[in-house]
Amino acid sequence: MLKDFFIAGPTDDGDAVTGHYYETASHDPERAQVWVYCAGLSYLPGETLRLHAMSNASAARLTICRDGLAPECVLDTSIATVFAETPFDASVQGCGWPEALSLTIPDDWQSGVYVVTVTVPGHSSQGMFIVKAAKPAAKILMLLATGTWCAYNDWGGSNHYQGLTGPAQGDFAPHVSLQRPWAKGFVAWPDDAPRIPHASPLLSKPRYPHMEYARAKRISKKYASSGWAAFERPFALWCETQGIALDFTTQHDLHRDLAALDGYDRVLVVGHDEYWTWEMRDHLEAWLDRGGQLARFAGNFFWQTRLSTDLLTQTCYKTTAEAADPMAGTDRLTSYWDHPSVARPATATMGLTGAMGVYAGWSRCAAHGSGGFVIYRPEHWAMSGTGLGYGDVLGAASKIFAYEVDGIDYTMTHGLPFAAEDTGLQGELTIVGLSPATALSHATGDHDRDAFIGSGDAEDLALRLYGGVTAETTARASRGNGCMAEYRRGKGAVFNAASCEWVSGLIARERPVEQVTRNVLLGAWGRSA
Repeated sequence: MLKDFFIAGPTDDGDAVTGHYYETASHDPERAQVWVYCAGLSYLPGETLRLHAMSNASAARLTICRDGLAPECVLDTSIATVFAETPFDASVQGCGWPEALSLTIPDDWQSGVYVVTVTVPGHSSQGMFIVKAAKPAAKILMLLATGTWCAYNDWGGSNHYQGLTGPAQGDFAPHVSLQRPWAKGFVAWPDDAPRIPHASPLLSKPRYPHMEYARAKRISKKYASSGWAAFERPFALWCETQGIALDFTTQHDLHRDLAALDGYDRVLVVGHDEYWTWEMRDHLEAWLDRGGQLARFAGNFFWQTRLSTDLLTQTCYKTTAEAADPMAGTDRLTSYWDHPSVARPATATMGLTGAMGVYAGWSRCAAHGSGGFVIYRPEHWAMSGTGLGYGDVLGAASKIFAYEVDGIDYTMTHGLPFAAEDTGLQGELTIVGLSPATALSHATGDHDRDAFIGSGDAEDLALRLYGGVTAETTARASRGNGCMAEYRRGKGAVFNAASCEWVSGLIARERPVEQVTRNVLLGAWGRSA
């Protein structure tokens, strides 16, 4: 039974995996509740932070704390609040609640992720915003994957996966708004929340413990897929334990500002960066070609999105794009980067693509694989100090190779992998390690057939990349890999540890994973020996 502020969608089947439930505000003006969202994602010192809130109470306690190992509270105050109705389509159009606080960001607020907590008797909720550095204070800039945060946020009922749109109010939303709270689990995780990787017993239907937990504990079913708390936060906390200073910015800032990465020699992307705009890629590539170095501990570089002029609405028609997207027939189609109409291969920017297998370590998608990267070039500078040799596996104990990964078609010569011809690369790729991945949830019959991933993703890839769905094209589309690889383009480089769950190795303090991370963040990037 759903409780708190979680309700079942019109098409909910009650199942933790296939069902549709979500958190939203109550229409009862007498019920104890308080909610908050920020007018924007990020702010520079001197800019005006605007918070929008609603509550049954006339006042709420508000705290703002910079997140970290020891969160630093920078504001503790009371704000006036009023009850306001929440539109049925708030996740698409925004909540439209009144402004409750306007504050000039002080010059001494350090760059970081700031958690906003609002509390009234009987209820509390959280929001967040990012303070950017007026000028670089750290050598490394963490580029937060806010496009993917927006895509997965299901507060109010709709995201790019499920939703309240369409005739039956059960379709995903191609448009999602930032003008709403973050789903529960995106800002902070419960201590006992499981991560996504899970290998169900062979010959049984696959289970998804993270989604079972989410429905039972009443947090977003997408809590483990995206958001600050899932990936970037634990990585940033690990950096703090190592004395590695970070500045912070967002993909949205990169979208609107060609100079967003200027002043940083190294930029860091962590976790799940599935959604990018054309402009984000343009600006990243320009920085790379001038000599920038991107440390990417993330997976699933896959979908093109568009942003509204005010950056508050994200659009991605995904598998309906050819029929529904007004930009169909152009390269701004909100579909795969590797879609023939888009014709901008993912590999051109990152050296790898999410269209090469994508899934590992869960469902029936390579769930019983090694869980790590098999090392083929142990002499590579990134492997220095790990002690691992040819054929050893990096990160298996903590399952760093899991959830969603990026790979590339390759050939083997004398026991070494090399990128295949005609893969869309615009530079030189050195594959350090790799493991198999698949877009198809393996089944031997109805007894172990998966109702969640199944064969749908592989068939969709087959249709759009290979022109039709046959046994041959579906099998071809389903097979792939995830890579750890160095990609040199222009004067710059990308180092990919291309798996969403790399951070699991840092959470577990697995020594070789930590060593590679230090090498990539702090070391001198040299060509392979």
